[in-house]
Amino acid sequence: MTALPFPLAPEPDAFTTEVGRKLFAGGADFLKGVVAMDGLPPADRVEVCFAGRSNVGKSTLINALTGRKALARASNTPGRTQEINFFTLTERYYLVDLPGYGYAEAPVAVVAKWQKLLKAYLSGRATLRRAFVLIDTRHGAKQVDEEIMKLLDSAAVPFQVVMTKADKVREKDRDEALARTRAALAKHPAAYPEIILTSSEIGEGIPTLRATIAAIT
Repeated sequence: MTALPFPLAPEPDAFTTEVGRKLFAGGADFLKGVVAMDGLPPADRVEVCFAGRSNVGKSTLINALTGRKALARASNTPGRTQEINFFTLTERYYLVDLPGYGYAEAPVAVVAKWQKLLKAYLSGRATLRRAFVLIDTRHGAKQVDEEIMKLLDSAAVPFQVVMTKADKVREKDRDEALARTRAALAKHPAAYPEIILTSSEIGEGIPTLRATIAAIT
């Protein structure tokens, strides 16, 4: 059988799972929200960032990873979250929550400001090791997701797709969404060669994502 391009990441073994669990059990806290490059915290540790369309489940995923129900707060108002939010994960990592994208209702000036800050952050942060691009399993990759992938390509930032809300779809629909996503990823040189399938609600894929982050140095 021919292997699929961009296969699902395998579940980690017991040792690797425990390394990931211990990292996230060590404590995560909100540090600051940043609206301009001069507000960034010192680049003194490894960073991973999370990007995704509005309502993709980004805040919920960060909360599931850290075991903190309200660490990252979601906004129901389109275009409200205009900051890059930094969270400390022990003294070794920053978890970085990027503004949600893809809301047509957001004012043009706000979108332009987001894009300028996002480009500056992605291209100018030497400690950023990987971006996790979140894609809703109910839909698969959309054009707006490909735009962020192009931006990550141009900034030479490796990115890995994390499929969210996997519990919300039937297997057939999930496979179709994965096929669309794999076709999109094939166009992007910065794409990491494995996809992580998650559900924050039932905990699916959370140990895998924790272990993946713990292995990034």
